[in-house]
Amino acid sequence: MHTRSRSLLVRSAAAAVAFVALLGHAAPAGADEPSGMGYDVGFPHCGGALPPAAGFGIVGVNGGRVFNANPCLEAQLVWARNTAYGSPVFYANTGNPGPAYSPFWPIGQTSPRVCDAGAPNSSNCSFDYGWNGAKDSFANAVRAIANVDGVDEATAQQRASQAKWWLDVEILNSWQTLEAAYGPSWASKWKDVYALTGAVRALWDAGVTVVGIYSTQYQWNAITGGSDYTHDWFSANPVWLAGYSEATAPSGCSASSFTGGHVVMTQYPRDGFDANYLCPS
Repeated sequence: MHTRSRSLLVRSAAAAVAFVALLGHAAPAGADEPSGMGYDVGFPHCGGALPPAAGFGIVGVNGGRVFNANPCLEAQLVWARNTAYGSPVFYANTGNPGPAYSPFWPIGQTSPRVCDAGAPNSSNCSFDYGWNGAKDSFANAVRAIANVDGVDEATAQQRASQAKWWLDVEILNSWQTLEAAYGPSWASKWKDVYALTGAVRALWDAGVTVVGIYSTQYQWNAITGGSDYTHDWFSANPVWLAGYSEATAPSGCSASSFTGGHVVMTQYPRDGFDANYLCPS
């Protein structure tokens, strides 16, 4: 997912396996083993009921799109801390709208890549956009942790980096491949892949050990072009696979994933919420 080298994404072959432990690194002393089922919540749940007690909780840090904070993140963080494991997992929205659609486009930015003002829609610019978006999402989590836990910023950053993170890749967000100004060309798909690579690298840079990817085969292919564009660059990132029923959720654990990475969790609807089945290790 970003340069032209697979090594850019493959930090550790053990990373995908490590995610199966999900929250174990941060579990309080004496915590029970995970139940195998948890819920994910986000900004659509603001002002409404939150799911019942579960094995783990996943919280969205954005208000549905990049560079937009979830206004109920703190309350949902409290909910996640009351699950069996007592530690949250975070998910962040992703996208790559290009310079025609985003006021946050990094024209002139020189790090981590150079987004040349003379070529404002380069792959490097997409990388920087993905990087900046993920850094902003991470900052949302840091602020919420600092306020909820009553800790200083340095401690909050450490706790946010110790959490597991997912990148939400969906066609509802803005992608160059899907926008009229650019179209579904190979160049657009390549730039969308670069944006996702930048997001992964940004969270790694923040100290996050494991960064997983949430999507479906259809959405992943529509945005990235699938294996024709991504090859095996994302194969070390664990996969959260959507689109199941409660009865079929376990079967998803043995399904082929959209990246070739290890499926560690599947999502299905339950009692008006999104529930998640944690695959056996």
